[in-house]
Amino acid sequence: MPKTRSGGGLSTTQQAAKFIGVAALSGAVLAGIALPAAGALGLAAKGTVEGFDEIPSNLKTPPLSQRTTILDRDGGALATVYSRDRTVVPLKDISPYMQDAIIAIEDSRFYEHGAVDLKGILRAMNRNVQAGGAAQGASTLTQQYVKNVFVEEAGDDPEKVAEATQQTLGRKVRELKYAIQVEEELGKKKILENYLNITFFGQQAYGIEAASQRYFSKAAKDLKLEEAALLAGIVQSPSRYDPVNDTEEATKRRNIVLTRMAAVRSVSKAEAEKAMKTPIKLKPSKPNNGCITAVSGSGFFCDYVRKTILTDPAFGKTDEERAKLWNLGGLTIRTTLDPRAQKSANEAATAKVNKDDKFAASVVQVQPGDGKILSMGQSRPYGLDQKKNETVLNLAVSNKMGGSTYGFQVGSTFKPFTAAAALEKGISPAQTFSSGWKLTVPESSFRRCDGSPAGNVPWQLQNELESEKGTWDMTSALGKSINTYFALLEQKAGLCETVTMAKKVGYERGDGKEIEERPAATLGSVDSTPLSMASAYATFANRGTYCTPVAIESITDPNGKKLDVPQTECSRAMSEKTADSINQMLKGVVEDGTGTQAGLSDRDNAGKTGTTNDRKDAWFVGYTPNLSTAVWVGDDIGEKSSMFDVTIGGQYYDKVCGGCLPGPIWRIAMTGALDASETPGFSPVSVPRSKDDGGGEGDGEGEGDGGRNRGRDRGGEDRQDGKPGGGNRFPGIELPPGVIGGPGGDQRGQGGGTEGP
Repeated sequence: MPKTRSGGGLSTTQQAAKFIGVAALSGAVLAGIALPAAGALGLAAKGTVEGFDEIPSNLKTPPLSQRTTILDRDGGALATVYSRDRTVVPLKDISPYMQDAIIAIEDSRFYEHGAVDLKGILRAMNRNVQAGGAAQGASTLTQQYVKNVFVEEAGDDPEKVAEATQQTLGRKVRELKYAIQVEEELGKKKILENYLNITFFGQQAYGIEAASQRYFSKAAKDLKLEEAALLAGIVQSPSRYDPVNDTEEATKRRNIVLTRMAAVRSVSKAEAEKAMKTPIKLKPSKPNNGCITAVSGSGFFCDYVRKTILTDPAFGKTDEERAKLWNLGGLTIRTTLDPRAQKSANEAATAKVNKDDKFAASVVQVQPGDGKILSMGQSRPYGLDQKKNETVLNLAVSNKMGGSTYGFQVGSTFKPFTAAAALEKGISPAQTFSSGWKLTVPESSFRRCDGSPAGNVPWQLQNELESEKGTWDMTSALGKSINTYFALLEQKAGLCETVTMAKKVGYERGDGKEIEERPAATLGSVDSTPLSMASAYATFANRGTYCTPVAIESITDPNGKKLDVPQTECSRAMSEKTADSINQMLKGVVEDGTGTQAGLSDRDNAGKTGTTNDRKDAWFVGYTPNLSTAVWVGDDIGEKSSMFDVTIGGQYYDKVCGGCLPGPIWRIAMTGALDASETPGFSPVSVPRSKDDGGGEGDGEGEGDGGRNRGRDRGGEDRQDGKPGGGNRFPGIELPPGVIGGPGGDQRGQGGGTEGP
């Protein structure tokens, strides 16, 4: 093919002047070619020719949006996401047939003319005069490329797209100006490469590589003549010539391209005729976009990764910068997800809870010592089809990261934080408290961190069972989850110290607000999330050092450059001795306490049950030295129904408790995720016991705080604002009442309990 210097050796300003001079030959005729009238061009030239030597850098190397690939920690593909399905490839990786075909049908004199094809303009003028209208355009491949850059920059904004494509004088002059300069600075080969990478080929495929994969499931470098001609023909009208939906029309268009290739001698007449006789043989691949297509049930984790990039300052100072990075794509994101753990979490979440049950289960796993999130599983599948009981609400995380509005009350799983605060203050595990099954404590005896009293009325609480009365030390109180003990322990250790300890281990509210300093906190009245709880308990497993949770190992941009990613931040929350003592005491929970149905027999493990008032939330959070897992079960729809006399997963429960449903789920998740060959143990420590500890009576599981002050409407500051209880399962989408994830009105007692006599 002839390859002359762009513009025949003229400078960009000379090219502009020459074009405008020719255009002046017939403004009226040019108007019919969809080009600006000559007179108008003459006026525009005064303000544009002088600036023809200036060009935005993004026209030389436009930042084309591409597909992003999300990988698990072993390098396995989890999902591809994109705003434009595109993979940019160099010209050497594009079939020569494809290069010839697009030139033949779109701009056969591409290598002979400059940015503006004057001969083509005159030919189009003649055709249009004969046709009595605008029958033929005169845009060169370079001009089309420039226009595509403007459209690409417009993204999905309808107004910007309209502005980029509108038939106005200003846009045409700007397009011509940049086309001339692009020819001068890039040269023909680079323009052709850029054009083939930016152009839309229909079926959600942008660029020739994505198009080749979409229609033929092969790389662009392997396209045959008849395949290349088919794709080249699509460009003019992707919907009209779509071979998937209209093979006959696509075949006609392909043969026109082949005829044109023979006419300009890109191929021989015999080659073209042979290709025209070949039936179209598609091997289409379906568009596979977004977390909704994530493999191995990793949709919730995938969406958490997306949210991380859109919200973490490491990826941009503003929302706009982070959104641009995500939408531009082309990233390869290696995550912390462990395929084995994810498989186990999915199996566990669905083993005891069906996807169409009224209640749902969430399982999340974190690696102690580095904060890596290994899995996120739910009983309801990730997706938007409510008829299939799908949801996009991630029950494991905060509202900011795609979770429920507030999170969930954690019940007695908060008690180990109070115990840790007490040990750090020097209170012995042998400390005993005696009480009946009910207790009244003045709120004024609890002090906030600013020194003010926590309240001025009596705090009335109770244990779950009337039989739970007597004397306990810290070990037995944790094992049997005694509410009255922990109210008195918090009073002795300090409310401020207890809340401060919770913050140190990463305990966070689901709505992102500060933890309230109120006595009922020790009984789990403050909402949180499974991820927060798994990370907090990982602190015990890590001998007192808390590490912030992370989901991303590394990110590589389209050019192979490594981007900075958020790193876990570790800080000491308590002494090793305190953590070791908590580990030893929580071992008792799974050995002979409320969590016996969760215990693992082949290794050291520890954990804590939790059940809130009215059985609205049930938990088991536990760990081994190398894995921490949180399990939540409850009503995710918004009604916050109590779990009394219910059938879940095909099994009837007179009342759901943390040990009887989340506990077995936890055991399944841990068993599948852990390597049988790795069984590290906790650091041994002697935990003092009291000789006065009678172990109390009864063997129940503490439930919420047993009622927060009957003087405050038996539930304290009730939420009756009609906000979605448990969160909208489709954040950003307004749903009607009764729809899964829609408003139900959350009327939980803000104080954590509505029970009490």
